Amino acid sequence: MTKIRIADSADDEKITEVINAAFKIAEEFFVDGNRITLEEVQRHRASGAFLIAESDDAIDGCVYVEPRGERAYLGLLSVDPARQQGGLGSRLMEAAEEYCRERGARFMDIYIVNLRTELPVFYERRGYVENGTTPFPADVPTKQPCHFINLTKPL
Repeated sequence: MTKIRIADSADDEKITEVINAAFKIAEEFFVDGNRITLEEVQRHRASGAFLIAESDDAIDGCVYVEPRGERAYLGLLSVDPARQQGGLGSRLMEAAEEYCRERGARFMDIYIVNLRTELPVFYERRGYVENGTTPFPADVPTKQPCHFINLTKPL
């Protein structure tokens, strides 16, 4: 059975592996290389939290959350490619929203890359609405022009 818990430093390497495996499949058509480094995972955990889904001592997925007062940020939703399409991403989203709600957040903000055309439907079904765009980081080389679509949801 899969349980969801808050990650600690012992999970950092596996979190890095899961994120990179999931994003490689989803984003290799527009960006090369790994999505995140171990050091970046450690920096993220210092300013927010990773919630991880694990079964049999394996990390099957994770999501990053960062409470920011009445708003919270959610990112890096990742499910091991072998476990995708089974509802684990939705379970992680629900856990992330509850985690932030319990810490006083009233809204959740996410950014999705406009080239990932499957994502708007996934998030809209969960109550997220578009509220603007943000430039893609200039220091990340891409194979085609792209930007972020900003989405938000009341918690």
